[in-house]
Amino acid sequence: MPALDPAARNAFATDHPEWAQDGEEISRTFVFADFNEAMGFVNRVALAAEVANHHPDIDIRWNKVTLVLSTHEAGALTEQDTALATAFDAWIG
Repeated sequence: MPALDPAARNAFATDHPEWAQDGEEISRTFVFADFNEAMGFVNRVALAAEVANHHPDIDIRWNKVTLVLSTHEAGALTEQDTALATAFDAWIG
């Protein structure tokens, strides 16, 4: 899968300002009411990642879940990453 070009990166950043871009990774911390709600989100992330065969790094801190996406095989940020990030954002509303 090819790396995102600068225009696609900028479009993603504009449409998803909660996601931070750092080199070839994007990350976002989601905050929930409590641990149970956070874990429910993590379980949904896990299922979507399995279906997409693309797995984010996940850090869980009680009511906070940080996701980091990058396409390691490509050594770059790809459409696979931004597609998952977009799906995760849609769940939050």
